[in-house]
Amino acid sequence: MPRTLKITLAYDGTAYCGWQRQTNGVSIQGLLERALSPIEGSPVTVHGAGRTDAGVHALGQVASAIVSSALDLHTLRRALNASLPSDVRVVAVDEMPDGFHARFSATGKAYEYWIFEGDVQPPFARVWSWHHPRTLDAAAMDRAAWAIVGTRDFSAFQSSRTDVKTVVRTVRHASVRTEPEHVGPGAPADRPASPGAGGRFVVIRIEANGFLRHMVRAIAGTLVEIGEGRREADTLPGIIASRDRAAAGATAPARGLVLLHVDYSACPVLVSDRQR
Repeated sequence: MPRTLKITLAYDGTAYCGWQRQTNGVSIQGLLERALSPIEGSPVTVHGAGRTDAGVHALGQVASAIVSSALDLHTLRRALNASLPSDVRVVAVDEMPDGFHARFSATGKAYEYWIFEGDVQPPFARVWSWHHPRTLDAAAMDRAAWAIVGTRDFSAFQSSRTDVKTVVRTVRHASVRTEPEHVGPGAPADRPASPGAGGRFVVIRIEANGFLRHMVRAIAGTLVEIGEGRREADTLPGIIASRDRAAAGATAPARGLVLLHVDYSACPVLVSDRQR
C-alpha cells in the first residue's frame, strides 16, 4: 500500500543550483527523485519544505514523497545514501500519516547565517561562511535583531522577483551570537580547538513560520552594516515600516546560510528508522 515518507536531508549546497528541480543545473530535489525512482520502480515526485537557493546549505531540509516500496525505513535510507553524492545525505526517514506534506504541514523553520570575522578564514569554513575581515559589533547586531520579532510585513527584505500571496511573516526568534573559530554549524561547543589566526564567527539565527525569498540573507546583510557602524542599531523598525527593499542592506552571500530544521511538532510520526 502507498506510504507517505518524510525524508530529512543534510547537504553542502556549494555545487548545486538549490533545492528546486531546474533545467540549467543539478538540484537537490532532482538528485533525491533520481535516487528514489529505481527503488520504487517508477518515477517519484518529492516535495520540499522550502526552496533553498543555489549555494545554500542544510542540516535539516525535509522532503515528502508517496511510495509503494515495501523496504523498511532503515534499508531505504541506506539505499538512498548509496545512490546520492557524498555531499548530500539522508539523515532520517519517517513514515507519516496520509496527507503529510513537507511544505504545507510545516509550522516553522530555523536558519542560521554564519560570518567569519578575522584576517585569515579557516580553509574549511570558506564553504559555509561569509568572510568579513573587519571587526563587527555583534552586540549592536543582536540589539537590532529583536526589532524583527513579531508578525510583520517583510517587503523590505524580499527579493524583487518574489511572487507570493502575502509578504507577512511571523518571526519567533532573532538573535546574534559569537562562536570560536573552531566551531561550525551543527558542531558542539566543546569540540576540540584547532590552530587558527584568532578569528571568530558571528552567527545570526532566525526562526519564523515562513520566509520570503532571500529574506534571511537580506536581514543578514542589513545587520552586518549595523555591525560595521554604517547604520544605527535602532534603524530596523524604520526599514521594516518602509516596505522598500532599497531601504535595507545588501543581500549577503548564499554560502553563509544554513537551514537548521523544519518544525512539524503538530504531525505525529507513525514509524521512524531511528526506532530500530
